[in-house]
Amino acid sequence: MSSSLTPTVLNILSFLTILGQVLIIIWVLAFIFKKQSWAGAIKSFFGRNAVFFALIVATIATAGSLFLSEIAKIPPCRLCWFQRIFMYPQVILYFIALSKRDKGIAPYGMALSLIGVIFAAYHIFLQNFASVLSSAPCSQLSDVSCSAKGPTYLGYITVPLMSLTAFILIIAVLFLMKKYLRQSSYDKQ
Repeated sequence: MSSSLTPTVLNILSFLTILGQVLIIIWVLAFIFKKQSWAGAIKSFFGRNAVFFALIVATIATAGSLFLSEIAKIPPCRLCWFQRIFMYPQVILYFIALSKRDKGIAPYGMALSLIGVIFAAYHIFLQNFASVLSSAPCSQLSDVSCSAKGPTYLGYITVPLMSLTAFILIIAVLFLMKKYLRQSSYDKQ
């Protein structure tokens, strides 16, 4: 049975997805207008605090997916499980990296997130273009079809889009961290 909190939590997750998408656009603009002081300030701020932001994004994505399946009773399909496999460990990795002040986490987080992006993008493709395929590949493997759109929020936000946004956010902040660390070591020389 679905919780009465479900609509509120889904609205919060949708809002956070939009916020994440806005941040991605701001970061892209910061790279386009890299000569502007505001762009450098944005990249520096997120680069310095990348592990913290990656931890927040991974934690919200993990908690959100668990809420959707365990409380809202929206069953995950096979591709949702693969996306979870590449998101859940990141919470632990970033927590450890943050507690040890380990800045070498970027390649590991980026690798997990890149694989997650591939699964999420493929999932979105199946939801939107399954009709071009003879049959959805994972519909035979699970009770829940990967091509079924499931709940859609604000007209375009689906669970795989939430996942894709989270993975891209993590990649972006870790990329900013690598650039920030490179620039910091260059400035020290």
